[in-house]
Amino acid sequence: MTPVDILILSNGPGEVTTWVRPVVKALRELLGNDSEEVRISVVLSPCPNASGKEANIALSYPEVNRVQSAENFFPFLLWGKTTENWDWRKHGVIVFLGGDQFFPVVIGKRLGYKTVIYAEWDARWHNLIDRFGVMKSEVAAKVSPKYADKFTIVGDLMTEASLESREWEIGNRENHLIGILPGSKAAKLAQGVPLTIAIAEYISVKYPEAKFVIPVAPTLDLQTLESFANPKTNPVANYFDFQGGSLISENNTQILQTVKGLRVELYQKHPAHNLLSQCSICLTTVGANTAELGSLGIPMVVLLPTQQLDAMRSWDGYLGILANLPGVGSSFAKLINWWFYVKKVY
Repeated sequence: MTPVDILILSNGPGEVTTWVRPVVKALRELLGNDSEEVRISVVLSPCPNASGKEANIALSYPEVNRVQSAENFFPFLLWGKTTENWDWRKHGVIVFLGGDQFFPVVIGKRLGYKTVIYAEWDARWHNLIDRFGVMKSEVAAKVSPKYADKFTIVGDLMTEASLESREWEIGNRENHLIGILPGSKAAKLAQGVPLTIAIAEYISVKYPEAKFVIPVAPTLDLQTLESFANPKTNPVANYFDFQGGSLISENNTQILQTVKGLRVELYQKHPAHNLLSQCSICLTTVGANTAELGSLGIPMVVLLPTQQLDAMRSWDGYLGILANLPGVGSSFAKLINWWFYVKKVY
């Protein structure tokens, strides 16, 4: 076999954990584990939601041979130089799993590699990219018929990965175990942690036999999680009349214990599909969590906190520009989010 390089371009925590992980696993199952024949490299680009741990997470995957972190991306994009001066084989392919879809166009031309883009909602640069794997047929339906042969419907990578790793059946669920998924990004954690824990406190009063667990995102350390449970460091907690919680350790188990005495176990293994499959229900914020829970068949309550309407500012296009303007951005964000809220509810 001719030696081949597979270069994966990715960026944020969700992409690295729910797209890169299943893809590199599938590649090794298909192409084998001999890096002399197939070498897998991951190059990360900057992401506003990044935690800084994405490179270490990608490097922890046994299928990956080398990783470059996001802070070194632009020298690579502009001049083709990695910090460790990586060599590149004559034959290779670039797989886009997050970031700007123009990146594989530039890098593919420089390295002379074929390019493949995975697209959830939109596929761009149809004339410059070799192949597209899309989540649903609606994405391919938007393109010119002359590019139709480039498109293949591959489904939702995250959902497929969850289904493949499922090892527990519904009958094995603990009737009183409730999962809490407050998010992994700061904007979501600020609201998600105090809201979900406050709800858990209320449930525990009504149903003392209930047990609670948080599957901690791999990009989130426990000290950061604790800071969002502290009203002194997270003023948003005051919206929910949440008095706070702190970390304790018992028998090598990490627990978030609240002022009111609620104990929430913190589960740090990833992926947490086995644990989630034992939950009778989960409280979750909007995001990748909902797709994973849906694929596992776990009942869920999806929370949309409206106490802080200006928290959501990551709209695309002109809405995102307005919501992030200095000084007046907060007012625009409240107006935009209120409009979407009214539109969806009514």
